[in-house]
Amino acid sequence: MERNTEDVYIPAFYASRSILITGGTGFIGKALIEKLLRSCPDVAEIFVLIRPKKGLNINDRLKKTLSNKLFDVLRSKQPSCFDKIIPITGNVAAENLGLIPSEQRMLIERVSIIFHIAASVRFDEGLKEAIFNNTRSTRNICILAQNMKNLVVLLHVSSTYTQIDKPIVQEILYPMEYDWQKMIKIAETIDDYSLKTLTAKCLETMPNTYIFSKRLAEQVISDYSKSLSCIIFRPSIVISSSQEPVEGWIDNFNGPVGMLIGGAKGILRVVLADKNIVADFMPVDAAVKALLIAAWKRGIRTEDKMIDVYNCSSNKIKAIDVGNIVRLGFNITKNFPFENIIWKPSTTITKSYSIYYTLVMLLHIFPALFLDAIMKLFGVRPILLNLQRKIYVTNSALSYFLLNEWTFYNEKLLSILDNLSADNKKEFEYPYKIIDVYDYFKSGVIGSKCYLLNEKIDQPALEAAKRHSKRMELADTIVKTLFVVMVLCILYYKNIFSYIINIF
Repeated sequence: MERNTEDVYIPAFYASRSILITGGTGFIGKALIEKLLRSCPDVAEIFVLIRPKKGLNINDRLKKTLSNKLFDVLRSKQPSCFDKIIPITGNVAAENLGLIPSEQRMLIERVSIIFHIAASVRFDEGLKEAIFNNTRSTRNICILAQNMKNLVVLLHVSSTYTQIDKPIVQEILYPMEYDWQKMIKIAETIDDYSLKTLTAKCLETMPNTYIFSKRLAEQVISDYSKSLSCIIFRPSIVISSSQEPVEGWIDNFNGPVGMLIGGAKGILRVVLADKNIVADFMPVDAAVKALLIAAWKRGIRTEDKMIDVYNCSSNKIKAIDVGNIVRLGFNITKNFPFENIIWKPSTTITKSYSIYYTLVMLLHIFPALFLDAIMKLFGVRPILLNLQRKIYVTNSALSYFLLNEWTFYNEKLLSILDNLSADNKKEFEYPYKIIDVYDYFKSGVIGSKCYLLNEKIDQPALEAAKRHSKRMELADTIVKTLFVVMVLCILYYKNIFSYIINIF
């Protein structure tokens, strides 16, 4: 008989357990580690799979990760808790996860919960790299899990967007037309040139290799769920925290927050998007709470091997379209302007490709060329054209998601959030019914100033930013006025006015 999950205390479930996290140095991974240490203080240990990178060994990378401001609350209240974090040398893209045999044996002996979060989210990645990072890594995690003596749950973080060939995505498994085992074999054996040819056929209705490889990974989990207690957890766009440990924490420029920053800095002038598309996003703290609740709920159900699927989406929570996000962002940044903006903030949203490409040239490329030339004259390294190139590539990659809309049903997710006991609600409740969208985005803008751009938000700093913003508004007015005067002068000297008058 299934136990009543409401009667089981979530921190007690995680107490004395050894947990393995892949992707622990990433956005969701960092937030998960922080929440585990803060709300489940009796957890035995947290193994974090880390690969050496950019001259840093795994200890250096862990130290850098833990220096993030996200962990300030823990640092002040529970400084000794960081001793529970154990870095493990590994690389999810490598065969056998790049594990050292001695550390692999340790994981097999001690781990009882796995959170497989690691993935490459590059939309322009080659098919081979995407399959190695997102599909083969999931297979290797499952092989490792099968050997673990005490494993109770394996949670795989997927994405709601793995199923975007369907207008409505339910919290169920969907069949895949490609065999994941064959695709891994192809990626391992076929040359890059042939793979490029094969990529177009494989993707078909899918916009990029990320979506394709993550969908394959769901099939991996589905097949291994016959012998493992598994969860497929599909978050939508995960962005800044809404409540804890601090409001507005974020460590990347992805999603609507990045778009707001670009627009508020005066860099992003045009976006290829449908302003009426409802954006689906989840605060990172809400996603992490749901993730921990899902693992707990599955972990105490030991008598069956059913796979649980959750869409961690904002459907039926707070709907807001792209146009309103942009308007909301500009209203907020009037009171909390960014420092050193390069022009008056203004972003045009269009779903017309011809208008978009024209405005990119007029508002992005030509001004960047002009300002870079001025920077060269003053001996400063030109950067704006390269920056605009990156913005163009990013916008092009995201345009598919900004021009189309899906419904991600999340009844099962809302059910596990709603049916918590009073004790569990103290640490794991997410009050999605009363969240204020304006306040949330305000904390997101302030958080991006603090955590991404290292800008101050005290009154003197804000007043200085406002003064600079007014100067840019004045400069914008002057330039527009001069442009109109110039056009009128050209028309006058070319006798076009006389010609027009004579016609009428």
